[in-house]
Amino acid sequence: MALDSTTSGTTRLRPWQGGFWLSELAFPLFTAALCAGVFAGTHLFYVYGTGIFNEIAIAALLQQGFDGNGYGAAAAFGAGFMLARIIEGPMVGILDIGGSIQTGVGIGVPAMLMAVGITAPLEHFWLALLVGGAVGLLMGLLIFAVRRATVNASGARSTFGADVMMGAGNSAGRYLGPLIIVSAGTASIPVGLGALIGAALFYWWKKPIVGGAILGAMAVGGFVGIPEPA
Repeated sequence: MALDSTTSGTTRLRPWQGGFWLSELAFPLFTAALCAGVFAGTHLFYVYGTGIFNEIAIAALLQQGFDGNGYGAAAAFGAGFMLARIIEGPMVGILDIGGSIQTGVGIGVPAMLMAVGITAPLEHFWLALLVGGAVGLLMGLLIFAVRRATVNASGARSTFGADVMMGAGNSAGRYLGPLIIVSAGTASIPVGLGALIGAALFYWWKKPIVGGAILGAMAVGGFVGIPEPA
């Protein structure tokens, strides 16, 4: 392995060859940076109505809370995804950014904060960055600790049943299609129709309808948008 020489005669790895930034210890820093950006995107969505790092149908769950219809659905959906991915990530060695960070930190955490009346992190940009970064750092440390206590401690390649969890998650995802269609319809009738058409096409192609519902809602929402609440 090629090494760089320093003036003191010692050697160090080049960035792309290893070292700290490719080690497990750097993982919490990456999750902190990602979560800070995603949480700041939710701040932009709360203040300006745009900028959130999520699909239209999932963002509509949070928008319902902003409109005074409660944060229960957004909190349960987002926090559930985040918890599942935190458990799954250490065992399979891959963290699903969409479920853990975009949905969990971008939707679930803000919904839980808003549900108990804490609005400051969504009202101020710099505070949003700090809160998102703190959540991401804790998430990274938790995943790192779980991995050290399970997979790394065993000295084997066992996934501790993660394959079963992933299969169960895929099976449960089949029932999210109707929920996404309904959520898209409450945000905008054209977007709801797009989700319905997308789900029908995916059902005809024998594919999971949840993907078709999301793509259909995104395709129509990109043209017609979502009307501002009265």
